[in-house]
Amino acid sequence: MTMASRRGVLVLLVGMITAWTAPIEGGPTQGTPASTPPRQVLFLCPHGAAKSVLASTYFRQLAKERGLNVLVTFAGTEPDAVVAPVVAAHLTRQGLAAPTSAPRKVTAQDLAQADLVVSLGCDLAGLPKPKGTLRTWDEIPSPSANFAAADDAIRSRVIALVDELARQATPAKP
Repeated sequence: MTMASRRGVLVLLVGMITAWTAPIEGGPTQGTPASTPPRQVLFLCPHGAAKSVLASTYFRQLAKERGLNVLVTFAGTEPDAVVAPVVAAHLTRQGLAAPTSAPRKVTAQDLAQADLVVSLGCDLAGLPKPKGTLRTWDEIPSPSANFAAADDAIRSRVIALVDELARQATPAKP
């Protein structure tokens, strides 16, 4: 990557900081009191720079569209210094806000607060057991090896997860 293109990616990322750093929550689901705290969803991947970024961004958007009351975060077990530029550019081309903050290392507090933890190929040995439900999506391809396949796999899993959570949030009709 040339210095000019790196500068362009950085300018793009800095320009999106406002959209990314504000907490993004969906509205309360139908039948859910507004005072109900948001469900906290944490996406983890080894580097916190690609898989978890894609998954959290797609999840955040779909959950918002479905009216789910969620707080979505992402982290890495051994985070990279920056979000993968190819991921940021891909999300931007789709009209989605890419994160502008550097990937961060998952903390014990993250795991203690999350209602749902989705691990995308992480080695969780040595980390505290999550308080909430743990899902493992280990068979997602590496974005660096096959970005399109990884993106498709993540998107389809996120759609299924949001559908599942929306069904759980919808009160049963008598």
